[in-house]
Amino acid sequence: MRAINAENGTDQSSHAASGAARDTVRLGLMVGALGVVFGDIGTSPIYTMATVFDPTDPHPVPVNTANVYGVVSLVFWSIIMVVSVTYVSLAMRADNDGEGGIMALITLLQQKLSKQGKRTAVWLSALGIFGAALFLGDSMITPAMSMLSAVEGLKIVDPSLHDLVIPITTVIAVLLFLGQKRGTEAVGKLFGPVMVVWFLVIGALGVSGIVDEPAILRALSPTYALGFVFHHFDIAFFALAAVVLSFTGAEALYADMGHFGRRSISRSWTFLVLPMLTLSYFGQAALVLKDPANISGPFFLLAPGWARVALVVLSTVATVIASQSVISGAFSVASQAAQLGYLPRLRIAHTSEKTIGQIYVPWINWLLMVSVLGLIFAFQSSARLTFAYGMAVTATITISTVLFLYVARQRWKIPLPWIFVGGAVLLSGDLMFLAANLTKIVHGAWLPLLIGLIAFAIMTTWRRGRDIVSENRERLEGPLRPFVDKMESDKVVRVVPGTAIFLNRSSTTVPLALRANVEHNHVRHEHLAVVAIRTEPVPRIRPEERMVVDALGSGGDGIIQVTARFGYIETPNVPAALALLTEEQTEGRIDVDTCTYFLSKIELTPGAERTMPKWQKRLFIATSHITSAAATYFQLPQDRTVIMGSNVEV
Repeated sequence: MRAINAENGTDQSSHAASGAARDTVRLGLMVGALGVVFGDIGTSPIYTMATVFDPTDPHPVPVNTANVYGVVSLVFWSIIMVVSVTYVSLAMRADNDGEGGIMALITLLQQKLSKQGKRTAVWLSALGIFGAALFLGDSMITPAMSMLSAVEGLKIVDPSLHDLVIPITTVIAVLLFLGQKRGTEAVGKLFGPVMVVWFLVIGALGVSGIVDEPAILRALSPTYALGFVFHHFDIAFFALAAVVLSFTGAEALYADMGHFGRRSISRSWTFLVLPMLTLSYFGQAALVLKDPANISGPFFLLAPGWARVALVVLSTVATVIASQSVISGAFSVASQAAQLGYLPRLRIAHTSEKTIGQIYVPWINWLLMVSVLGLIFAFQSSARLTFAYGMAVTATITISTVLFLYVARQRWKIPLPWIFVGGAVLLSGDLMFLAANLTKIVHGAWLPLLIGLIAFAIMTTWRRGRDIVSENRERLEGPLRPFVDKMESDKVVRVVPGTAIFLNRSSTTVPLALRANVEHNHVRHEHLAVVAIRTEPVPRIRPEERMVVDALGSGGDGIIQVTARFGYIETPNVPAALALLTEEQTEGRIDVDTCTYFLSKIELTPGAERTMPKWQKRLFIATSHITSAAATYFQLPQDRTVIMGSNVEV
């Protein structure tokens, strides 16, 4: 009996230890999610209420008791419907092997649309790409908007500090972008704890305001929101353009699901973020009811005078974290778009040896920095940027909802009546917010649409041009198997020692570098591998499934074709992939430390055929100049890489 009890005790203690370890991991993921996922939506209380009642708005909302109750109730229930229902409860269940976000929805659509009509595929894919383009625009607006709103707290502390807002914001923005190349691993460890402090502080300040006007809690009832909308529609409709600011960053919950998991994000949202945001908004509403003059800066005025400088500092740190999150998101979206063929290869630096998702894309970083600084100098205040901000958010959320409904129908076979009913409920709110922001077109809402259209034009042009170049290139290359048969029987072709790796887009055609080497130099290596890189519509490929080998008919001749498969969030590492192959697969050992890599460099020229409008041909060729070197992108050794050029018409 003692032995049995001892054994059971050991089992219980081991289970307890493993359970404690799991709890620690979960807590760590939840804290980490607070720093990365909720930075944007977590800083929205700084400016939302002040923007709704901004007297300089072209459609101002009068400050009175009924409107304050209606607005704060509308803010609360908008957050519930958009964040809690649309994203946390529904969209986050539509994952692509654990990954979320609009790019994940696009790849899920592509998997299903290959079996659907071409017209459906074109329209839904285009809609998704436009959503991704809008997210890139959001990545420019968010840092400018959030950092300006935080530093503007100095004006509440001391109005004479007004002239310092732009210089301080500019310095912070420059330092933020200059530090991107160092990565966020070290600083990221502080993000979570800082945001925990942030949410506790804004919740506590909200409580202090509610204590003075506890009746404001009656606005938790949806009747106040509905009454405000239906009885004062002429005011409420225009107020929606500012209410949308309360759920900016909702897309980040979905996009960062792959890093932290659905449970960690949903628990952080439910048990900390949502309650603290609610307390902050209701505390600000109570403060405005107490004295309508407080609408000039209700977030900062909740704090006692002695604590406002500290709150400005904490707010600035929180908005830098929010900006960092959206910048990292832009890096990820651009990298994934390049992998899926909507952007050229971009130089990518991995800033962490432990975390795959932490990358730095220099070209995108400098583009964002110039754009953010331009917005700071052009708009001069966060209030002037709010209309641009709201349009980017509402358009992206609406597109994500449409794509989710289609994926839900295809993936879970939900009956059409339920899709229509659910879609009507979800999209009615999204479209109402979108319509309200469309009324602000001339006041700044045009900006994200312009940025989105430019990015959309670049991405679709690149995809179309890439397809045209691939078709023309394949005609020049010719079929691989007949070429190999001819090369083996040709007495003129001399076999030289060593291993040659020829990279190619296609697995069935001859690399132009190989054709040139054989036809002009009349040589081939004794061990030769034609390697095609294929990006699959899944986030990651397991190592055992990465490589597919074709002996090209005659085994034992040392000539093989290899297809290396990568997920759309992975950066291809060709030498590491080749190291996975066995000698039996490769008809002899491939020594990745000594083999020579051959690349075919393409020079693009505009052709006479009307494959694209002239302006698109010029745009495609201009965009090609930002393409990173293939040797760097595929992580090839520079001293063992040979590049051979060819001309291809567009």
